[in-house]
Amino acid sequence: MSKIFLIIIIFFGFQQINAQEFTRRDSLQGSLRPERTCFDVLRYDLNLTIEPEYKTVKGYNDITFKVIEKTQKIQLDLFENMVVDSIIFNEKKLPYKREFDAVFINFPSILPLNTEQKVRFYYSGNPLVAKRAPWDGGFVWKKDANGNPFVGVAVQGTGASLWYPVKDHQTDEPDRGASVKVAVPNGLMNVSNGKFLGNENLNNGFTRWDWEVKNPINNYNIVINIGDYVNIHEKLDNLDLDYYVLAENEAVARKHFEEVMPMMECFQQKFGTYPFVNDGYKLVETPYLGMEHQSAVAYGNKYTKGYLGSDMTGTGIGLEFDYIIIHETGHEWFGNSITSKDIADMWIHESFTTYSECVYVECQFGYEKAMAYINGQKKLIANQKPVIGQFGVNYKTGNSDMYYKGALMLNTIRHIINDDTKWWAMLKKYAETYRHKIIETKDVVAFFSKESGLNLSPVFDQYLKYKMQPELELKFNEETIDFRWKTDVENFKMPFEYKIGSKSTRLEATNTWQSAPIKLKNQADFSLEENKFLFTSNVLK
Repeated sequence: MSKIFLIIIIFFGFQQINAQEFTRRDSLQGSLRPERTCFDVLRYDLNLTIEPEYKTVKGYNDITFKVIEKTQKIQLDLFENMVVDSIIFNEKKLPYKREFDAVFINFPSILPLNTEQKVRFYYSGNPLVAKRAPWDGGFVWKKDANGNPFVGVAVQGTGASLWYPVKDHQTDEPDRGASVKVAVPNGLMNVSNGKFLGNENLNNGFTRWDWEVKNPINNYNIVINIGDYVNIHEKLDNLDLDYYVLAENEAVARKHFEEVMPMMECFQQKFGTYPFVNDGYKLVETPYLGMEHQSAVAYGNKYTKGYLGSDMTGTGIGLEFDYIIIHETGHEWFGNSITSKDIADMWIHESFTTYSECVYVECQFGYEKAMAYINGQKKLIANQKPVIGQFGVNYKTGNSDMYYKGALMLNTIRHIINDDTKWWAMLKKYAETYRHKIIETKDVVAFFSKESGLNLSPVFDQYLKYKMQPELELKFNEETIDFRWKTDVENFKMPFEYKIGSKSTRLEATNTWQSAPIKLKNQADFSLEENKFLFTSNVLK
């Protein structure tokens, strides 16, 4: 285990300790209050100037929305350290009240139902600086090897309102996409989400770079990246693949990013067409490790294989590919296209994306290596808290189990189904069924139960809602073996497999003791198949 990864686990641990002390601020950010549910965001149009020398952001966001419940007041969000300069509606300033990071805006009269409205929200300030991006939210202000400003931002979990005014809740993505126009000092480039529309020299020492997003997008995925970039372009069928890298790294990037093409072919085969074809796919070099920013994936793995040159699984297989490229791109399907309604359900993002690493390994190196890779992640499971967090307070459990335990749960379900043709068809159908949708745990459980023809609810519940894995209890008799699952949930049913010599046997176990015949001369000849299912075992006397 790398030192960096140990730091991550420690940091997550601190999050777990502090996150349960919920405050009014947490509720304002995490809950769906009437001032939020009364309107549906249609589009964001950001127009900003960013000055790296002073670490400032200034400009406005045009927020277009549809009124879905009659209202005279709405809630937008902007961190309290940022300045609200004015909020304009129909060419007049609107009164507002701030409470922590919430901005409650009052209109002169009730907004009619089903009408389309727009406010222009002017703001400015010095956004929070991240101490350990991307695990804490904020800006990263650095310099490249040539002394040029190198700037990025990552705010997942912390909230997009850290740096721009927004309806800061995952349930509401702008249906019509967004535009991001950012002016930066001449000689630098800003790279944001979507397609590049062009740039304009403003004749004041700044050049504005314009980007357009056609698809709905998570608030935390809207991003800026400022640096001395060069563009490397290629195509996969009708999909634009663009890499924006620091000029000093162009040569190494051209070679290193050759991994993108086979990865994209694998993921499209297993998960369906790339979800944002009309926005294109980009890897953008950043001054922090990485992040799944939609159509502008942040890359800071220093052109190494593995995770900054290390293999977290300890199998050696993790050094066969660049972890950040594969993992963060997997999020384009799981997290960016399919989004959880509340960050308490972030396993919907992270478990499937961590499993996508295993999928890539299987595409490139085969089933046996894929099983070795994903089972290498078992030692990273903490089993200290449930995977699912607490709802309505902008809180996720923060531990690594949403990644590794969740991915191994999916591997378990694959082997419960025990039909790979069916499994791959289900996984692809899941990605396509919920494409560009916001869902909850119950939707995932219902889908896989229906498609498999099995009641998988107890399986999902045990792995996600309780901290411990299923425990298989065994008793050896002279000519039989007794077995059952010990779980927190009732009506738990899952197979297990064992080997005696080269012969493999599969048994269906429940919470009730069952017995099966067994021919066993020596108990040492008995071995459980541990690569297909995630569980612990206990041999009783």
